[in-house]
Amino acid sequence: MYAVTVLFKIKEGRQDEFLPLMIENARLSLKDEPGCSRFDVCTDPARPGEVFLYEIYDDAAAFQVHLKTPHFLSFDKQVAAMIADKTVWTYSEVAA
Repeated sequence: MYAVTVLFKIKEGRQDEFLPLMIENARLSLKDEPGCSRFDVCTDPARPGEVFLYEIYDDAAAFQVHLKTPHFLSFDKQVAAMIADKTVWTYSEVAA
């Protein structure tokens, strides 16, 4: 099992723009990647500017496959643009 967690901090007022990207990436990962067994996107009303992502893959190789999928590359490009304009900040952690 290979777990990945990412905390995204989103600028106020931009959550509605960001969450659909996250949810679509999660949906396609679970649908199209046999090595992805869990992909959750969570929010907490007490922390409205934060989105927590939790992914479980069979192993590190399955996660590396995920990083090369068209849906992830599209998501990554859009998030990179949001990071560049300071809409999104991230903190990630990977554990085997």
